[in-house]
Amino acid sequence: MKLSRNSIIFTIAMVSSLFYYGLLVGQEYDMLIINGHIIDSKNNIDEKMDLAIKDGKIAAVEKKINNAQAKVIVNAKGLILSPGLIDIHSHNFHGTEPDSYLSNSFTALPPDGFTFESGITTIVDAGGSGWRNFRQFKNQTIDRSKTRVLAFLNIIGSGMKGGVIEQNIEDMNPKLTALMAKQYKEYIVGVKLAHFSGFDWTPTDKVVEAGKLANIPVMIDFGGSQPELPLEKLLLEKLRPGDIYTHTYAQVNGRTPIVDKKGKVHPYVFKAQNKGVVFDVGHGGGSFVFEQVVPALKQGFFPNSISTDLHTGSMNGGMKDILNVMSKFLNLNMPLSEVIAATTWRPAKYIQRPELGHLSIGSEADITLLQLQKGNFGFVDTKGKKMKGDQKLICEMTIRNGKVVYDLNGLASPDWNE
Repeated sequence: MKLSRNSIIFTIAMVSSLFYYGLLVGQEYDMLIINGHIIDSKNNIDEKMDLAIKDGKIAAVEKKINNAQAKVIVNAKGLILSPGLIDIHSHNFHGTEPDSYLSNSFTALPPDGFTFESGITTIVDAGGSGWRNFRQFKNQTIDRSKTRVLAFLNIIGSGMKGGVIEQNIEDMNPKLTALMAKQYKEYIVGVKLAHFSGFDWTPTDKVVEAGKLANIPVMIDFGGSQPELPLEKLLLEKLRPGDIYTHTYAQVNGRTPIVDKKGKVHPYVFKAQNKGVVFDVGHGGGSFVFEQVVPALKQGFFPNSISTDLHTGSMNGGMKDILNVMSKFLNLNMPLSEVIAATTWRPAKYIQRPELGHLSIGSEADITLLQLQKGNFGFVDTKGKKMKGDQKLICEMTIRNGKVVYDLNGLASPDWNE
């Protein structure tokens, strides 16, 4: 039978359509997360949506995605689906060198043992290594971790070894610090100054100089001095927009707290935040007291980023983990969307890693599933004082680069007898 020209064209079109439709329907996602409430600050999403993953990337975020297209389906009903959490103040230069505080020491923590169970996919070591020993930190920790590990390089060449070592101004070399940061810019996101004691602006000036040379932010753990170095001068004159002031809610000797003795936030603190100085929590083992936090939040002074200052002392004290710190702010009326933003997209911007902290199509699939529990809970500060609360975040699942790395209740696992 001889077909007409029109019949041939119609047949070719039909075959092509069926072939295309078959490919489309036959496409399989590696994982589909359904019914979760997505909170994605960058993309202004705060609603129930489905999310699909393929080849380690986020492939789709839609109101409804066909279940038949997925190899693994995770039902996230009642859960919060956020980008993988980012902790920009931690201590992970774990090692076996005695009397080294947080640089190749017993006090620092190996990332993978403490990140995924609390929903963290990216962690930033805050000054454990300096230009002299960063390569050792990279070999021991960064290269051996499933967690994405980044670093603030200490202005002290040998890193955060504590005591008199961190008082050595002669070992604060902005040029060599900046050179190392540029050489390893994939991993080094800033420069850190910590624990210097003395009425001297030289360390601050040196760390800011290193930041300028490398075009990266600095993180300041303002040390102590008698008399106190003026906090107003640090925030308004020394730090640049984008630089980070950590331990925001501390109350320690030799450092001016942000809330004065009358319970008021210093006006220059608001002015500095408006200028662009980043105020980071850095809870730690001695840098978070409710008598600072509660009045500050009541007056509308919220942190830009929420972080842990994780080490063996803080995790076994009032800090515990990043979810516990986030829960404290929830119970102090910081909106959930703001708490998520302060642990995802905002810190990603502060460390100049805009590819992180969001759920955009094509981005790496770092994802956290959280449950917001209701009940009667207690939260402790670094002075051992307790605050009661009725909500608490726990991590149900963590996905790193498209793979499940923590699954509290087996949401991604088949039943044993199937």
